[in-house]
Amino acid sequence: MDDSHDLELLLRSRVPLIVIETRDEKRVARLFTGLAISLAMPVMAWSATSGLQRIDYDAAPQRHASEPQQALGQIKATETPGIYLLMDFHPYLDDAYNVRLLKEIAMEHATLGHTLVLVSHELDLPQELAGFSARFSLSLPDSQRLEAIIREEAGHWSDLHKGNKVKTSQRTLDIIISQLRGLTASDARRIIRRIINDDGAINNDDLKRITQARYQLLETNGALSCEFDTANFAEVGGLDNLKRWIRLRRNVFLEADGALDTPRGILLVGVQGGGKSLAAKAVAGMWSVPLLRFDFGTLYNKFHGETERNLRDALQAAEAMAPCVLWIDEIEKAVASGDNDGGTSRRMLATLLTWMAERAAPVFIVATANAIEQLPPELIRKGRLDEIFFVDLPDAATRAEIFAIHLRKRAHNPVDFDIISLAGVTAGFSGAEIEQSIVAATYLAREQGAALNTEHLRSEIEQTRPLSRVMAEQMARLRNWARDRTVPAN
Repeated sequence: MDDSHDLELLLRSRVPLIVIETRDEKRVARLFTGLAISLAMPVMAWSATSGLQRIDYDAAPQRHASEPQQALGQIKATETPGIYLLMDFHPYLDDAYNVRLLKEIAMEHATLGHTLVLVSHELDLPQELAGFSARFSLSLPDSQRLEAIIREEAGHWSDLHKGNKVKTSQRTLDIIISQLRGLTASDARRIIRRIINDDGAINNDDLKRITQARYQLLETNGALSCEFDTANFAEVGGLDNLKRWIRLRRNVFLEADGALDTPRGILLVGVQGGGKSLAAKAVAGMWSVPLLRFDFGTLYNKFHGETERNLRDALQAAEAMAPCVLWIDEIEKAVASGDNDGGTSRRMLATLLTWMAERAAPVFIVATANAIEQLPPELIRKGRLDEIFFVDLPDAATRAEIFAIHLRKRAHNPVDFDIISLAGVTAGFSGAEIEQSIVAATYLAREQGAALNTEHLRSEIEQTRPLSRVMAEQMARLRNWARDRTVPAN
């Protein structure tokens, strides 16, 4: 996209007010000063600290016009048509006098010829000004531009370090570029410069730093939290069908393929402690993308309409982090409709469904649920989510694999334990219950002053009553429901 060309067309269409939401003020100033000659119009910028200043050539600031009313009054009195960039003007839009001045300048556009450009990180225009305005969005750098920025910064580092080259690989570069998408050129350049200057290399260890930097640029109001340490699928026992499904779709999700639809999301249903949450983390780890956890509880507000707005803001923030995985844990609690909240739940569900169906950004949803009967049917139909997987209790082979995984996590060698027999005596155990048996056995071994062994584990297992036994009836109903309605994850 050619921002300069599109902006010139907008200016020639004689729109009195232009709204640009961005943090990159310098880029906005460069765009307008570049157009000053072709449009034969002076370009002025205003800020509360500097007042009015002509920026298409080097001119001294007019500090006497630092107050917004003074600046707008001077603009209104100026007979020569000009472009005026009003930086961070949003706090002053609460003043009716300022709004009226803006409206009068806009209404006299045919006579005065002034174009006012409101530049801010976020700006809600009063309704009385909306009819005179147009919004302009700066384009974000594509993959080629991001790679060029990385190479430029690598070249600068090399010049400063006697010709030494920045160490990286093309595969790492491709992953880094995918993580930088959605950032402005200046933000991307700042992050890359910091990474290169740290150790003269760009490697997989820098992915976490990029994710952290991107997340810090967002204002999520607590609804989204970023999970920086995502698990690898090697740390999930079983779930072979789900793993294969995810592997087949990795490349298409990261690089759109015109012949294939981009994966949209999955729903994981199953027994508690079966590994649904770990699988959600593992999807992000396998695809090398950020994992965002969505907390619906923080969205609710007592004021009418604010809850839905909070939801829209959170979804926009998720799109800004794309490509990413959006994890909605226990989604049935988030979207269960009720009649006692003034219709808020229904409006929230409608907003979420519309976004799920229409979003273009690569945001892959991993929703988990324990009580699927509480989910509205319109949420789980095909088109919004790609598939529903049922995560059942692990079989004997998977239980042995889970024992090995968690023993290795705690610096134990699985070959020192009889994990085959342990898998045999844990029929009906979930992955979480197996892990907790190892935790409890470790305490037992510590109490006895001995090294952890198979008998410690067996002792704790014998004292455990798994959930599948405690809630056998509910488990049976869930399995019966899932038998012909879902795809086995195992």
